[in-house]
Parts: sequence; structure tokens; C-alpha cells
Amino acid sequence: MKGDSCSRRYLTVMLVPDRGEESHNFRLSYALLRMLAGATALLALALTLVAGSWWYLAARAAHATQLEEEVRALESERDRIQELAAQLDAIERHYGKVRELFGFSVPAAPSDVWLPPVSEGRRGPTSRNTASASIPSSWPLTERGFVTQGLLETGDHPGVDIAVPTDSYVRATGAGTVVDVGEDPVYGFFVALDHGGGYTSLYGHASLTLVSRGQRVRQNEVIALSGSTGRSTAPHLHFEILLNGEAVDPLTLVHQP
Repeated sequence: MKGDSCSRRYLTVMLVPDRGEESHNFRLSYALLRMLAGATALLALALTLVAGSWWYLAARAAHATQLEEEVRALESERDRIQELAAQLDAIERHYGKVRELFGFSVPAAPSDVWLPPVSEGRRGPTSRNTASASIPSSWPLTERGFVTQGLLETGDHPGVDIAVPTDSYVRATGAGTVVDVGEDPVYGFFVALDHGGGYTSLYGHASLTLVSRGQRVRQNEVIALSGSTGRSTAPHLHFEILLNGEAVDPLTLVHQP
């Protein structure tokens, strides 16, 4: 009986109006109160779960939006790369046509070329080279090249510039003697030849010189490799011919192949 009375305990709530009206009493069992408390807790838990789910979904939605923006940026970058690749392909085709126009599509065969003996080069003059002096008359390269700057009568440019790939063979335009070889702030690595009869020639901006001062060289003998040393913005050969110290237009003595 005692346990049953405990399970049926009640809580009385009295409401008393301010104006002296009749008061009202409400009796609530403890079991009902426990049920209401449990329902309230479950409702609070459900609201917490809903709020947490909403926050998670909002965060995922924001991340998805960011990913969509990154995808659009990558697609735009891909389109730009494809456009640049197409432009590069067009430039390469144009460059190929320019090379063909100036005869660069097929390298010229190095015919009638004397290569310096392995035992000579920078080691000094050779006694068995029986080259004799001659007027400069050969093209100074084994390739046709492209003349980018001619002789200026004002003296500002006493020779011609010939665009040619780096490390192309530079050869003596005529037989003679190496009168100077070294490095100059303007001409870079250079070679100067004396051909006799008042004729001298100079070859500048080389990447490597292959002869020594006092050495005798044959006509068409390779004396250097072309480059871009000294005051130069691109690989080329600076070629001069002087007669009694006065600059002569090389193209009046030498025929470009």
C-alpha cells in the first residue's frame, strides 16, 4: 500500500487571481510530471540535433559552392592553356615558314671546310700548315645565315651581322695568319686574320675560338664557333673585312650562298 501511495503522489498548483476572484487548483501527478520532463528533454535533444544537422549541411553547402568555383576556375585555366597551345602551334608553324624562306629548313652541307687538327687549335702556330695568303672571298660560315645588319658608312658598324645558331662553324674567309685572338667587351670572343695585300678580316661574338695568335690558316678552315658573347642580344657572327685599315663591305667580296 505504501509503494502504491508513493506512485500516486500529486503536485497541487494553485492559481490566485489579483482581483480576488476565485482561485483555481490543479493537481498533477508526479508520473505525469516525469513524462512531461522526459518529453521536454527529448524535444530539446531533437532541436539540438536539427540545429547541428542544419549547421553541418550549411557548411557542406558552402564547401560545395567553393568547389564549384574552383572547378569553374580550372575550366577557365584549361581553356586559356588550350588557347595558348594553339597560339604556340601557330607561332611554330610561322617560324618554320620563316626558316624555310631564309633557307634554314635544311642545314647546309659543310662542303669545302677545313677543320683544325686536334693537336693544334689553342696550342700555337703550326709548322706543317702551308696555307698561303689570299684575298677574302669565302662565306665565313658553313650555313647560309641571315644578314640582320649591314655595313654603316658612318663607321658605327664597320661590318655585317649574320644571324646563325649558336656553335655553328665559323671559317676563314681566306688563307692568312691569325694576328689577334682573345676577348673584347664589344666583340666578345673574336679572331682577326691578316690575308696579305692589305686585307684583314675579323670574326666576333664567338662562343669558342679554335686558333692561336701567329697560326697560319687555310681558306675555309674552321677558326671558331659562333655565339653571343660581348655586346650581343642574340647568337650571330659579326664579320668585318678591312683594306689598309678601312672598312670594306664584305658583301662586295663574299657571296652569300
